[in-house]
Amino acid sequence: MNRYFLIRRLRWPAVLLLAGCVALLKQTGVIEHFWSLFVPLFLIIMGLLMLAERMSLTADGDFPAGYPGSPYAGSPYPGAPAATPAQPAAAETTSIVPSSHDFGDSNGGQS
Repeated sequence: MNRYFLIRRLRWPAVLLLAGCVALLKQTGVIEHFWSLFVPLFLIIMGLLMLAERMSLTADGDFPAGYPGSPYAGSPYPGAPAATPAQPAAAETTSIVPSSHDFGDSNGGQS
């Protein structure tokens, strides 16, 4: 398993553990207000986990699909020369009424 996915899966369990620890400290009377300690610690933990995710991506050298900043499928590697524009395909008709040659008979599909 990729380290990135392992760290990513630890995000919300870490937040729940933080909430439980801060709630326990509030219940025992060590801290006065729940939110005054939870919010700064929440931001610190989320930042650390995001840094760890980024470091694991850098160490592995690959980006999972859907990760912001990852190249889309079929894209050339960074620094690749620009692709030359392809010749446009022949235009197809998009009429609602079929033409006479669509039916294969000589009278234009009329019966």
